[in-house]
Amino acid sequence: MIECPSCGRRQTPRLSCEQCNAPLGAELDCFAALGLPQKLTIDLLALERLYHALGYRVHPDRFAAANAKARDASLRATALLTRSYRTLKDPVARGLYWLERKGQKLAENNKQVPPDLAELVFDVQEQLAELTVDRSDELEATVTARRAEVEHALSDAQQNLAHNFASWDGGRGDEQRLVADLKNILSRIAYLRTLLRDVERALENTNAA
Repeated sequence: MIECPSCGRRQTPRLSCEQCNAPLGAELDCFAALGLPQKLTIDLLALERLYHALGYRVHPDRFAAANAKARDASLRATALLTRSYRTLKDPVARGLYWLERKGQKLAENNKQVPPDLAELVFDVQEQLAELTVDRSDELEATVTARRAEVEHALSDAQQNLAHNFASWDGGRGDEQRLVADLKNILSRIAYLRTLLRDVERALENTNAA
């Protein structure tokens, strides 16, 4: 239980008091901070609306004349709300947070390029290296085509992530398998995002030359 620093009501920890709506400054997980169920599939537009509504409710400007405990609670609640929103609005950050809550870390399974991506990653990296010394139209066209290939692979991985989230939410599948799948998908997305960034930078440099 936690006591509201504004009205004194004791209650279950939450973002704001159930009686006076003042911020409680409680330590909460990202889902609880936003009053959301422990589900990975999230409506992003609804999430944004919720964030702004809750942010107004606990904003420090509204408690500038309150007692010191209430002001401190407002600052902590606002920081928690912002951190939670940023974590949950990005599917990858959300997946990493979910792993963390399961006592897992992506780094444990993220030291090597996923085998089925290895050929694509190494081929593109080789072509990017060539592009730094050979800025021919032909090679630039080849790299541009590979960018589309990377974008397609990234889109597929993001769809797989959404399917993994739905399996967690629906209680479908063994948790150990779901964790392994989630790690694999997040690893793929990490490599593909990095590769896409490198391709885009290389093409920008070529066009700027």
